[in-house]
Amino acid sequence: MAAPAMPLLLLAVAGLALCAALLWLRRRPAGPEGARGRVCVAVLGDLGRSPRMQYHALALARRGHGVTLLGFLSTKPHHDILCNEKIHIVSISELKVLQVGPKIFQYITKVIAQAIQLFYTMLKIDRPSYILLQNPPGLPSIAVTWMVCLVRRSKLIIDWHNYGYSIMSLIHGKSHPIVQIAEWYEKLFGRLSDYNFCVTNAMKEDLQMNCNIKAITLYDKPAAFFKETPLELQHKLFMKLAKDCAPFKRGTDSIRPVVEKSAFTELDIRNGNVTQVKERPALLISSTSWTEDEDFSILLKALEDYEEYVSDGIKLPSLVCVITGKGPLKKHYNRLIDKMHFKHIQICTPWLEAEDYPVLLGSADLGVCLHKSSSGLDLPMKVVDMFGCCLPVCAVHFQCLHELVKHDENGLIFRDSNELAEQLKMLLLEFPTAESKLYMFRRNLRASKQLRWDESWEQTVLPVFRNN
Repeated sequence: MAAPAMPLLLLAVAGLALCAALLWLRRRPAGPEGARGRVCVAVLGDLGRSPRMQYHALALARRGHGVTLLGFLSTKPHHDILCNEKIHIVSISELKVLQVGPKIFQYITKVIAQAIQLFYTMLKIDRPSYILLQNPPGLPSIAVTWMVCLVRRSKLIIDWHNYGYSIMSLIHGKSHPIVQIAEWYEKLFGRLSDYNFCVTNAMKEDLQMNCNIKAITLYDKPAAFFKETPLELQHKLFMKLAKDCAPFKRGTDSIRPVVEKSAFTELDIRNGNVTQVKERPALLISSTSWTEDEDFSILLKALEDYEEYVSDGIKLPSLVCVITGKGPLKKHYNRLIDKMHFKHIQICTPWLEAEDYPVLLGSADLGVCLHKSSSGLDLPMKVVDMFGCCLPVCAVHFQCLHELVKHDENGLIFRDSNELAEQLKMLLLEFPTAESKLYMFRRNLRASKQLRWDESWEQTVLPVFRNN
């Protein structure tokens, strides 16, 4: 027990030293460190893969606030972020785990290094009136940001997307000491925030009941650029993807050389008209971070069943299945996909630029979501984006999914691969006619006139800044 206790003792000593430094810094006058009303939007993660925080930054900038957007720059943020003069991006380095000693020592060393880096960076930026922090990841960002707010006399707002400790439990198990410490830490320091937002009513209730934290529910809503894609843009994207992804390619037409073809569309070069290919395949899309909370073996097994349906003579279209995203389990699933031999299904796993992703969603026929919330309290943003494109969805069941997906109205909910396979068969039986169930769901989504992010943000978040 002595060896694992030593790093924790060192961490406690380092924390006391940091607190002593903060008390000294607190006596210094704040000084003119930035424009009043400036907001720091922070995430201890990849900014390019944190769309909700990018949307916060854009909404604040559009309403006159200067914004410091702070995080990793592993992936390029959206073009609108990069071009906005009111948004200043501050990059922090993504630190790797030191491969020396026991794992708990490696983890604690990384947390201390991240805390020092984040603390130093937040003291260097223009003084914000507010720091809007994404959680998770919250260790060590919640404690560090709270300390920075003390020193710089800023208000701390936490945007709760999930619980960090629940994600850690997927890897280590709920009873692991690191998970238990993370849960204690998250609940303790989460209470020190000035304001809180969260992604579902279920999380709002849980924060109040188990953490004594009052939060405002801010549902994820699609940004304005998530919409159905015109055929001309579809064709342009398909031809771009065809350079690297075989399923989007189509053989040359020697009879009609003036026609440019993808697997789904064809362009008549003489007049610029774009039409859909007759008997084209159905385009199925899923996006993922390739982590433990998404079991893609469910989809792969369902696709095997779908292949059998087609082989048995059921009149179903061929499928092109696109799975987008980056993450730790991508290589594992790519190896499984490489071992599968389909005649009627093609699978590709590209990484899309931020500007191409909504165009592909708006071009697809069906979305599949395999996100299972580690806490059961957050909702998959990918489904929100799909609905913004009027794209029907099949989503795996979990606790609060009903707050977003209405079964048999805007999509379907399944519990295993067998149910998903049956749903794929039912939805695609009369593809692509207007009589199909798939088209009915799309019609319902078009009629729903759902709220967009900017409208929702103005109703829910803006009053917090106006009133304070």
